[in-house]
Amino acid sequence: MAQMAEQKGAKYLDAPVSGGVGAAKDAKLTFMVGGDQDLFPPTKEFLMMMGKNVVHCGAVGTGQAAKIANNMLLAICMIGTSEAMNMGIRLGLDPKLLAGIFNTSSGRCWASDTYNPCPGVFENVPSSRDYEGGFGTALMAKDLRLAQSAAKATSTTTPLGLAAHDIYQDMVKEGLGKKDFSVIFKKLQEASK
Repeated sequence: MAQMAEQKGAKYLDAPVSGGVGAAKDAKLTFMVGGDQDLFPPTKEFLMMMGKNVVHCGAVGTGQAAKIANNMLLAICMIGTSEAMNMGIRLGLDPKLLAGIFNTSSGRCWASDTYNPCPGVFENVPSSRDYEGGFGTALMAKDLRLAQSAAKATSTTTPLGLAAHDIYQDMVKEGLGKKDFSVIFKKLQEASK
């Protein structure tokens, strides 16, 4: 795209976004921008209308690289949070109590403290709406596929990223593609019966 834009006398930046539907509604998105440093200041001014973090990552393509690395980490954290919540509940712990412990301890992460996958821990997150809305499992599977392609192209070992990729691909095949990616909790809960 950047080459095509240049051939037409235009400039191109990639600027993928992170933060989810809630951050979009509240103009608190993070933009990861790749492209010419000289184009960044006016671009940042525009993007700040929709977000709270606008980061120049480097050359064209580095914004996308940051996005897929971030989403690979997010998927890994969501799976880990779901496994830990499921195990704790099965051991007799109250979900809200357990999440509170995670969120004030070394297990704290966004998947737990903002977007907890266990229904009823937080209101206004997809897990409390039967995993409707939010970031779809099919989209997460797509980003994990891109991350695995990048890992292969750079000879980067990502065993947890590969495992997350396989888990989310399987969930799409099982018909969960339109559900929020936190539905992994429900899948793990059902598999534990």
